[in-house]
Amino acid sequence: MRHPFLFILLLVTQLFFLTGFSVLAATEQEVQFKDITITTSNTHLLLFGIVKNDKNNDMEQALHSGIPMRFSFFVELFRTRENWPDEELVSMKFTHTLKYDTLKEHYQVVLEEQKNKTSTYHTFQEALQVMNEINGLRVIELSRLLPDSSYELRMKAELYKKTLPMNLHYVLPFVSLWDVETDWHTIEFTY
Repeated sequence: MRHPFLFILLLVTQLFFLTGFSVLAATEQEVQFKDITITTSNTHLLLFGIVKNDKNNDMEQALHSGIPMRFSFFVELFRTRENWPDEELVSMKFTHTLKYDTLKEHYQVVLEEQKNKTSTYHTFQEALQVMNEINGLRVIELSRLLPDSSYELRMKAELYKKTLPMNLHYVLPFVSLWDVETDWHTIEFTY
């Protein structure tokens, strides 16, 4: 061979990408929604759900290194009609953020959908449980729903295990292989 260095570089690059994509595919399969409930209060349509996430070791290591975790949730509500386009009623995004305070040795969770409510936990598992939950999200006022109409609620979560400061993910694009997301989960119901 004329350029053994180029051959080795090409081989290592292929191995890196094949391994990275297989890790990503395995991780995506392990992250999904469970225990989803849609109910009503006196005034609003409420959503409850949990993200099942089995990949916690990498998250905890990154968190203890000072990298905050951010989980983004997307919720959409459509009124479905036969022979007409679906009408979008709600499209929202909110974030759960988890930080570790090394001096006080506790975990801090900020829930954006609850007006940035901040709670403190002593263990990683307690904090992660709160990070993975949608607990009584007010989706829409009941007065905006039409009786006997069909609706479709869609939800998705993006779990960012690793983030880099100052847009370094553009310089180091392979870090995006650690981003994990669920598929869109759809629930159809009649109000």
